[in-house]
Amino acid sequence: MPPVMPYGLMSESRNMLVFDRDLVKLHRERAAPSFGEYSFLFETVAGRLVERLKDINRHFTKVLDLGARQGHLGRLLGAEDITSTDLSAAIVAKAPGRHQVADEEQLPFPDPVFDLVCSNLSLHWVNDLPGSLIQIRNALKPDGLFLAALFGGETLHELRQSLLQAEAKLKGSASPRISPFGDVRALGNLLQRAGFAMPVADMDMIHVNYDNIYALMRDLRGMGESNALLDRHRKPVSRALFESANQYYCQHFSGENGKIVASFEIIYLTGWAPGPDQPVPKRPGSATHSLKDALAR
Repeated sequence: MPPVMPYGLMSESRNMLVFDRDLVKLHRERAAPSFGEYSFLFETVAGRLVERLKDINRHFTKVLDLGARQGHLGRLLGAEDITSTDLSAAIVAKAPGRHQVADEEQLPFPDPVFDLVCSNLSLHWVNDLPGSLIQIRNALKPDGLFLAALFGGETLHELRQSLLQAEAKLKGSASPRISPFGDVRALGNLLQRAGFAMPVADMDMIHVNYDNIYALMRDLRGMGESNALLDRHRKPVSRALFESANQYYCQHFSGENGKIVASFEIIYLTGWAPGPDQPVPKRPGSATHSLKDALAR
């Protein structure tokens, strides 16, 4: 099984299972002892999430860090009251605040108790993202904030193409090894469908250099981001396939320094739980003055 990071799939049905959540948990359990050696991506994105919070004139006291892993985001937030959750008890043990094993697909928070719910690169493993977003909104107090980062569809596109080309070359056919993920517009629409007010989705790209494909896959394993697709190939992948994929990767995706480049597209989501003091857009057609009259002045 190749250590490939899938992008996630926004299921329209609660019955549509794409990911093996037990395997996601197992990967994090295995990554926990040395996770700090591979957490650079989570640290970087946590810092960018906190920068977004600085633009919001609000003090958040009761915070939920969802899929916290070892709590890089929670420590930067410095909240007075923080609950750190993860599928894995082993990996969340080093996170700040209260530790709780919790599944994003079945949140144990039925009441609106949090001022802020945040998630740092975890929701891409959720089978029913619309359902999870609704649960997150329900866990927020009125006028509470949801802030998250997810991997976008361009994440590891170089690795995906290299593996597909290698398999086609060796076997004459290729099977998908990395699942698709939503783009900025689709995720923004999901926020609105889940009942969030003032939804915003934007993205940026992080590029990381590696000596070869093996170093990249070692990092993915260390992050706990190995393939957890239910429909994954169960037989070990041959060394010949990896060698062919590495050759293709080096030929097509190397930088000027001779190292291969791995792209991580990060999509940021922001939405507010509806509250009585939020601005509400006017009903279409309710304007009392026309734009033509205003421009004629």
